Amino acid sequence: MNTAEDPQPETVRIRLDLAYDGSAFHGWAAQPGLSTVEGTLREGLATLFRREVPLIVAGRTDAGVHARGQVVHLDLTAAEWSGLVRGRSITAEEALVRRLAGVLNAQRGAIVVFAAREVAPDFDARFSALSRTYRYRIADAPGLQDPLRRSDTAWHRTRLDAEAMGLEAASVDGLRDFGSFCRPRERSTTIRELQRFSMERDDAGIITARITADAFCHHMVRALIGACMDVGEGRREPGWLLTRLAVPSWDEKVRLAPPAGLVLESVQYPADEQLGVRAEQTRALRDSL
Repeated sequence: MNTAEDPQPETVRIRLDLAYDGSAFHGWAAQPGLSTVEGTLREGLATLFRREVPLIVAGRTDAGVHARGQVVHLDLTAAEWSGLVRGRSITAEEALVRRLAGVLNAQRGAIVVFAAREVAPDFDARFSALSRTYRYRIADAPGLQDPLRRSDTAWHRTRLDAEAMGLEAASVDGLRDFGSFCRPRERSTTIRELQRFSMERDDAGIITARITADAFCHHMVRALIGACMDVGEGRREPGWLLTRLAVPSWDEKVRLAPPAGLVLESVQYPADEQLGVRAEQTRALRDSL
């Protein structure tokens, strides 16, 4: 048992880059009795290190939402980190990726950790991030509904006006209070900088949305896309998103887009020497525009 005089073991901070099929899980966050991405990854790490290893994630995803470029960080003791090599001619980074692949094998590829590396102690997967980018796919005609892509594409029963949706998306870029598109949480701000929001129909006929912000609050991405779909379907008049933003309050008019079409594509970070500064800036609660 450690006392106040006992030295704490030296630790190293590790960044993991991973992808997952969200249809196999009840979201990112660990929940008792449910299969989640965080819970599964923590179980795997506990198997490797014989202890609970806390994780900090760049962005929590809802049930059914996927990730191609998720980032987490964790802290290991220096002995745990160096011990991964076990005398083999590989790096600790390679060893951790291989061993995680082994303990996650039961998931049949639903979670893949494709990179691990030691990072600066002030790196924070959540607070050091500059932005997150999501992609959303919509198939709005029977001929576009590919069964092999049903887990990452939302199927919509009627034809949508992609041009109108694109104009709606572009109209709400910038630093705004997105309280009308965020489920409220105590001690959390709804002010965000929406850096890019586009929607267009590609050559194959699929409507693809791309959305980047410094951060997203709870349900913000699906609420914004759902509002654009309301306009594209003709349920709402053009200009609906700006009208909603004028009164930043969550209510029954919000319609969430289905989770299946949503993928966290990437998380962007500053240069290493700016990680700590960025984390402190993000932790400061933004309360005004």
